[in-house]
Amino acid sequence: QVQLVESGGGLVQAGGSLRLSCAASGGTFGRFTMGWFRQAPGKEREFVAAITWSGGSTNYQDAVKGRFTISRDNAKNTVYLQMNSLKPEDTAVYYCGGSRSALIMTSQVWYNYWGQGTQVTVSS
Repeated sequence: QVQLVESGGGLVQAGGSLRLSCAASGGTFGRFTMGWFRQAPGKEREFVAAITWSGGSTNYQDAVKGRFTISRDNAKNTVYLQMNSLKPEDTAVYYCGGSRSALIMTSQVWYNYWGQGTQVTVSS
């Protein structure tokens, strides 16, 4: 059974940075496409970024392009989301997901495994 555990969330002022981590266990992490999604209060969960198993391909939501960077370390079974120039509208619970698809998937329906989420709050 694959387990994903996110960490690194917190409270930060606008313009600040955070790095989220998602540690995987119990499965073949190196074969999964990994993604980050977020859900703000009263809103649907939305795609943020994803990375293929090799790290050779990434995709980002337009609102975070140029500010967020997704990366992975397969030796550590961990995927990261570096978030810079944070804005109040980035406030949400951030979830990492694992997909058995080899392709970048931006819809959560393609993700087979989920973490419990980590809160990110950006104050203005």
